[in-house]
Amino acid sequence: MLQTNATISKTFFNHPTVVAVFAAIAVFLTYGTVYAFRKPFTVATFDGLSYWGISYKICLVITQLAGYVCSKFYGIKFISELKKIGRWKLILILVGISWISLFFFAVVPPPFNIAFLFFNGFPLGIIWGIIFSYIEGRRATDFIGAALAVSFIFSSGFVKSVAKYLQLHWQVTEFWIPFVTGLVFILPLLLFVYLLEKIPPPTDADIQLRHVRNPMTKPERKKLIGDFLPGIFMLVAIYVSLTIFRDMRDNFAADIWNELGFANQSAIFTETEIPVTIIVLILIASLVFVKKNFNAFIIAHGLIILGFILSGVSTWLFLNKAIHPATWMILVGIGLYTAYIPFNCMLFERMIAAFRINGNVGFLMYCADSFGYLGSMLVLLGKEVFQIRLQWVNFFSNAVMGVSIFGVIATIFSVVYFLKKYKKGFTIWNNVQPSLSAPAL
Repeated sequence: MLQTNATISKTFFNHPTVVAVFAAIAVFLTYGTVYAFRKPFTVATFDGLSYWGISYKICLVITQLAGYVCSKFYGIKFISELKKIGRWKLILILVGISWISLFFFAVVPPPFNIAFLFFNGFPLGIIWGIIFSYIEGRRATDFIGAALAVSFIFSSGFVKSVAKYLQLHWQVTEFWIPFVTGLVFILPLLLFVYLLEKIPPPTDADIQLRHVRNPMTKPERKKLIGDFLPGIFMLVAIYVSLTIFRDMRDNFAADIWNELGFANQSAIFTETEIPVTIIVLILIASLVFVKKNFNAFIIAHGLIILGFILSGVSTWLFLNKAIHPATWMILVGIGLYTAYIPFNCMLFERMIAAFRINGNVGFLMYCADSFGYLGSMLVLLGKEVFQIRLQWVNFFSNAVMGVSIFGVIATIFSVVYFLKKYKKGFTIWNNVQPSLSAPAL
């Protein structure tokens, strides 16, 4: 008996590889579009504006970061307890609030409009956890999560190019750039959220090999932190340094490129981020072929060390005028995101699977994110309070060197801790051996 077209289509869509590719595309496009409501204001320099002895742009960045910090701390509880019903509505409501905030940012005169960047940042900080909840706990989560994670590399550059194009060719003012850029991406967002909802849930095979992912209660969260406190502390410290590093490069890319002599090249943001996106995606996604969860967890540490080394060495070469500035920015980007992306897609995913933790990635990720963004905000505040007046290129390059040295040392300590923990056969909540297989796509 011949299968109907609908049955064939359903069977095809349920094939693991098809589901993985579809989910990767859906999360990449959805989260990438969300960036259009967060990053476009950073292409503006707001020259000549300052309040309370602080440059206006720094005020905006710090205020949005404050919203993100509050959002991430709130998300530790909210995302860890998130149910799977009505997630698409929540995404659209949160993006809508952030977009409306950008409208008021445009119409309210400075400095009073600075506050609206807080209300822009807070709702956007919740969205990553909601989107990741669609894809965690699968054999292909490494691959899908890598697509989600690299979306903000490409999208950060892409939306800045769009914003810069609107500024240069449509004469959109610096205050209206964020809102108008968001307007361009509204319809795509609706489509991509629809696709997100079409991702099938994890299969029984996924659950067996990557462990079930449930909302977490407060006692479960406390137990997880208590059981892994030294390791989690070290990973959070590494992530804090990476977040500071990444935010500096992301928020002040326009200033850095201006100092490097690329002021009027709107495509430079996208052109330099495309190779970074492709290389990092290949590196991280390839871990889906590592069958043993704990092995993949340790390899991720190796990638983090590799990323720090690449960033530090390329910066040393740049400071010694051995490589072109654009080459330096690309290499630093590859190094930064090679170290940063594992946290956002597979490090905690494989940790949960290897140690059979009863919980979800969102809890661990928001613990790291909250302190990461707090650290980034404090660095910017400290720079302004102590009136450190360095050129952005010098400030950024010096920061890269310091972060790279710290990152290599801290990651080695993390590897040693988790190796000892695993060799003891440590599991929590159930006395079973860690799952050691995860078939490739």
